Amino acid sequence: MGRSVAHDAAATRRPGLQWETVSASTTPDPAGGPSGEPTGQRGGPISGPDAGPTALCSREPYVPAERLVAELVPPPRFDTVRFDNYIPDPNQPSQRSAVKALDEFASGLGGAHATGEGRRGLWPRRQRRPSTPEPRGVYLDGGYGVGKTHLLASLWHAVPAAPEFKAFGTFVELTNLVGALGFQQTVRTLSEHRLLCIDEFELDDPGDTVLVSSLLSRLVTEGVALAATSNTLPGKLGEGRFAAADFLREIQGLAAHFRPLRIDGEDYRHRGLPAPPAPHEEEAVTRLAHHHPGASLDDFGGLLDHLARVHPSRYGALCEGVTAVCLTGVRAVPDQTTALRLVVLADRLYDREIPVVAAGTPFDRLFSEEMLAGGYRKKYFRAISRLTSLARDGERLTA
Repeated sequence: MGRSVAHDAAATRRPGLQWETVSASTTPDPAGGPSGEPTGQRGGPISGPDAGPTALCSREPYVPAERLVAELVPPPRFDTVRFDNYIPDPNQPSQRSAVKALDEFASGLGGAHATGEGRRGLWPRRQRRPSTPEPRGVYLDGGYGVGKTHLLASLWHAVPAAPEFKAFGTFVELTNLVGALGFQQTVRTLSEHRLLCIDEFELDDPGDTVLVSSLLSRLVTEGVALAATSNTLPGKLGEGRFAAADFLREIQGLAAHFRPLRIDGEDYRHRGLPAPPAPHEEEAVTRLAHHHPGASLDDFGGLLDHLARVHPSRYGALCEGVTAVCLTGVRAVPDQTTALRLVVLADRLYDREIPVVAAGTPFDRLFSEEMLAGGYRKKYFRAISRLTSLARDGERLTA
């Protein structure tokens, strides 16, 4: 009730997902909070110390457009990352080389407008750009778990500009921003930024790829520097890493603006660590949820159904205030559309460092062999990696 839905006709949306934007101006706060609260939650606030656990399935967050802009910063997990606390694998010299190149790239974005005064782009608005400019964007080319997001966030922190003149977001967040503000207003909003970082640039939806490529072309014209990480095209999986050539071909108009940086290596999240923790008994998971303040408790199947009713850009708000996610009845996901939603949720939980305690099927068996051999396999392996890392964090809650 009271919702204003805006659809972007230029983008081809993946079937089964509700690509809509909810307007804060026409939507009262369902939680009954004061007008202008950044996020509303149907289902009430997070449980207090004397209440039972909350259920993610009971929450229906909405995110006003102004919050979408304000939250274009690195997620909480990456608040403190810097180039000097990235730990390169000594067996992978490309990692150390990437750090050096990105540090130099960040230094090159300094200058008179570093604090946001005057023109924030790389060139004055009316000044003619060089006829053959050097690449003003970087693309981090590497598989999951090599620290691409760490390095992308480190770049954001290193660029000498005020936070309001740098933007960091996922591909989903960027497409939703266009849906919320409209294409032209998004261009105007982001054109005053010195840097735009896009994590996990999605190349598996042609409509969204064209939409964002058009946006980036406009921003480059305005002098905004770009940095991105990306997935391969479906079926172009190579040797287990993202292919720079595929990314550059998909955004032909921007290819000259990007310098690919290859980052080789194994998944750092599990380097030298013991085997993933075994699932817990359902009774133990339920007991923990009732005794851990701020924990959520959901049946896995019910949560998957609920994700179909919440826009993926709101999955972060769905988890707001949750200190641990407890799941019962974990089982293999039934289809690819559901699996892709779960990937987004896993990313948001990982970004926010929310431990996961689960009963049922182990996380490395969530996706079928067919899924793990298909065009989205890297997304699924990333989700397994991140959920396993969060399950290790959850072990400390049960010790």
